[in-house]
Amino acid sequence: MIENKKKPNPIDIHVGSRIRLRRTMLGMSQEKLGESLGITFQQIQKYEKGTNRVGASRLQNISNILTVPVSFFFEDAPGESPSSSAGMAEASSSNYVVDFLSSSEGLQLNRAFVKISDPKVRRKIVDLVKALGADADVE
Repeated sequence: MIENKKKPNPIDIHVGSRIRLRRTMLGMSQEKLGESLGITFQQIQKYEKGTNRVGASRLQNISNILTVPVSFFFEDAPGESPSSSAGMAEASSSNYVVDFLSSSEGLQLNRAFVKISDPKVRRKIVDLVKALGADADVE
């Protein structure tokens, strides 16, 4: 009757995924984040998977190190109820962005794109990617 393996809480999984997202956006390793907190990279892995719950004071320290407000870790958390259909569209849109930035390709593309200072070149790249995406839809 008693289960040995307890499933992580969906909020803990979400907070962990947001820690991972921000850490990878900054190009920081799990080891470096762990060192900054005085814990092992294995503990960071457990936080990021949601296996271990992040305490309030530790989350505050993580937010300082990753230079985001604590609220960042709860954005689009499961169980949030958008107040309107527009809110639901925004939530699914931001989930798409989080998924994109969580991928290796998305992260690399974002890092390279922000280094381009010429707005005309940036616009042409956006047009190129749109065209490539449209071609993929046709195939």
